Amino acid sequence: MAKEIDNVRYEEEFILNSRGLKLFTCRWLPTHCEPKALIFLCHGYAMECSISMKDAAIRLAKAGFAVHGMDYEGHGKSSGLPGYIPDFNALVNDCSDHFTNICERKENRKKMRILVGESMGGAVELLLHRMKPEYWDGAVLVAPMCKIADEMRPNPVVTSVLTKLSNIIPTWKIIPTQDVIDAAFRQPQIRKEIRANPYCYKGRPRLKTGYHLLKVSMDLEKRLQEVSLPVLVLHGGDDKVTDPSVSKLLFETASSTDKTFKLYPGMWHSLTYGELPENINLVFSDIINWLDERTALGNARLEKEQKLANDISK
Repeated sequence: MAKEIDNVRYEEEFILNSRGLKLFTCRWLPTHCEPKALIFLCHGYAMECSISMKDAAIRLAKAGFAVHGMDYEGHGKSSGLPGYIPDFNALVNDCSDHFTNICERKENRKKMRILVGESMGGAVELLLHRMKPEYWDGAVLVAPMCKIADEMRPNPVVTSVLTKLSNIIPTWKIIPTQDVIDAAFRQPQIRKEIRANPYCYKGRPRLKTGYHLLKVSMDLEKRLQEVSLPVLVLHGGDDKVTDPSVSKLLFETASSTDKTFKLYPGMWHSLTYGELPENINLVFSDIINWLDERTALGNARLEKEQKLANDISK
């Protein structure tokens, strides 16, 4: 399927992953210019790309970027048990395979590659970077899941019991948590849209999924110093889902020489979809300015690769 609105061409297709599962992919391409860079969207837990991230993608495409998204296994329009993440590494590998395939197309090889994700998508970005530390040219991390906020985490006794049960009844939906939609999205109308979106998972977290979310966030929190690519970290000051202090710690601890942290007082968890319109405009102004500054500097990775190739050929 393809359609064009306001100088943005939207396309979607299904692909097969390495396990034979059908995954939904989509892209928003600027029709008024050659794309400045490639943007890869990493959506949050229980969310999807084509509806809940559409506004973000269109804003970025109108700013001149080619934007690509994919629904993870068990999410959105992709195959799999809804809301179920049986293997987080496999989820990250699916993203790596699809995004890398796009980057390696002849027409894209000289374009910068930038990851943009929110919440659990931020964790996916950091794990993609860990897999290939030199491959990605930058990351925009919106309220990244480097640690689940204490208010959203079951107490240690419950966590211990659920961890053991996750190997016995992995798909059961019995993790006691607050309503994430109410906690994450400030605008009541957006909450209604998400609850009406058939592609957003709205049940309680499944046991194995909750185990993976907790394990990944704890692992990332311990290894923030390994982050070395240019990063823009954004977080709402009143976020009750992921911890703003850990985003600040990520900024302070990352070994990146190019890193920026913006804390928005009074804003909630979902900065790109659930906030007040004026707040969303501010957030995207900051994101697009950051992207434009990086693309204007040129592709340092490509220059390094060309220099290495020239040195080898001598």
